[in-house]
Amino acid sequence: MIDITEEDHRLWPPEHLIFPVDSLSLQVLPVDHPFHIAERLEAERNWLQEVDKKPALFNGQVVLQHRLTMDDGVIEGVGHLVPYSTFLWWRAQEPARGGFHLFGFPVLISSDGAIIAIKMAAHTINAGKVYCAAGSLDKDDVANGACDLEGNMMREVLEETGLELSSARADEKLFASHRQRRVTVYRRFHFDRTAEDLIADIRSHMAVDDEQEIADVVAIRSNDPAAHNYDVAMLPLLTWIFGDGA
Repeated sequence: MIDITEEDHRLWPPEHLIFPVDSLSLQVLPVDHPFHIAERLEAERNWLQEVDKKPALFNGQVVLQHRLTMDDGVIEGVGHLVPYSTFLWWRAQEPARGGFHLFGFPVLISSDGAIIAIKMAAHTINAGKVYCAAGSLDKDDVANGACDLEGNMMREVLEETGLELSSARADEKLFASHRQRRVTVYRRFHFDRTAEDLIADIRSHMAVDDEQEIADVVAIRSNDPAAHNYDVAMLPLLTWIFGDGA
């Protein structure tokens, strides 16, 4: 069994390398996360500073994993719902400690081979970053004590872009990469529409979206890591989709 523990990350595949995943099982326990219990007061202090800088932030509930294992292509997690304030405090730790963040990354691919990505607006926590439309697993993604990663992907893409993932052809296979206690799970969705058409529809959605979380939408066609202000989770994806340029 491959296990990310507090002491040892070495048994997982190398960081930033995309590897296949056969299935996921992500249990959510109805009790407080140990990190939240230990760090609640510091998280609340940090939250006041974050909200002072970005008043539009919302302190909802997201899933923070307490334990993650991988065995023969199966990732299993035991997580807890924590306030977003706790998650931001966890994210601020260097080095990362006390938990793991697993999130889905739906990769939208146009008929002419581009990755369709979004640029986040200035009032968001990831202001200016470019990445695939995605978001943390939250309380709306938890049913019967487990996370629904596919439902999370569909919801996030619809909310942020207005696109229905059900209209695309989804790869059967999941893939993942990890770095510093963050695990990104990728699934490719192939649209029978050009990048130009998809971007036009997303921009129409942006014009009427109440949240206004997206500043722009881009078509990515190369593995150049400097082409945009990429979130780090995008970097393995660029090489995976477009090759290493060698």
